[in-house]
Amino acid sequence: MRNVAARSLHTESVVVKCVSANAEKIAGKIVTLPKDCHSKLAQYHPVFIEGMGNYDERDPVVVADHLVRQLTKHWAKKPPVKPKVIVIQGDPVAATGISAITPLVAKSFGISRCLVCLDEHLADYHSANADRNNVDLELRYSEMVQQLLKGQAHVLARIEASIDEELAFKNEQRKRQSKPQLADYFRQFALLQEVSKAACRDLCQGITVIHTAAEISEFSVTSFYRVGLALNLISANDMVNFGSTGSNDSVA
Repeated sequence: MRNVAARSLHTESVVVKCVSANAEKIAGKIVTLPKDCHSKLAQYHPVFIEGMGNYDERDPVVVADHLVRQLTKHWAKKPPVKPKVIVIQGDPVAATGISAITPLVAKSFGISRCLVCLDEHLADYHSANADRNNVDLELRYSEMVQQLLKGQAHVLARIEASIDEELAFKNEQRKRQSKPQLADYFRQFALLQEVSKAACRDLCQGITVIHTAAEISEFSVTSFYRVGLALNLISANDMVNFGSTGSNDSVA
């Protein structure tokens, strides 16, 4: 399915206190997650903000303000029926990048956040290091998979195969450029990204996706958004154009 990159890429809230004490760490482990987070997430319109980590050198306030303007314009034309919640995917607290940007966007709209992490057997550090400020819902990757499989029995295999094909293509490009292969974790985090969006779109009957930059590096986890589009798990209508801030809008 190596035609993914060639596909067309046109590209408040009722606070639910679902995770008591923000799923605080106890003796180095995360407390057991409430069983009703999944059903409560269905009451919301998930908003995915994707982009660079803490290597993003831009001022997060400037980026967040721009995203708020773009999202506001989008929702004026296509208002969500349900209250909004920002879905985050386990980034630790940082002064720049996605971890610094999403809290600012949430604050501007007066909405909370939903944390989706990898299960401990997949990455034991992921949940432990995640930022839980203003997080009222918390789920695991396995719950996203279960939701997705309810409607399409073979969809996970399709996503995995497409991501594997994309990884092979990217690594071949890097080989030709005398660059090292992408790290092993790329596959799991690409799966987390695409499975979570597709599952939330199915569960909540709609999502909004926006990137933190106008151009996405071919060698970033964010770039795997093309997989969801090519498999028709995400619609171009779900995506909000970043536009331009007049500064460096590329993902390095």
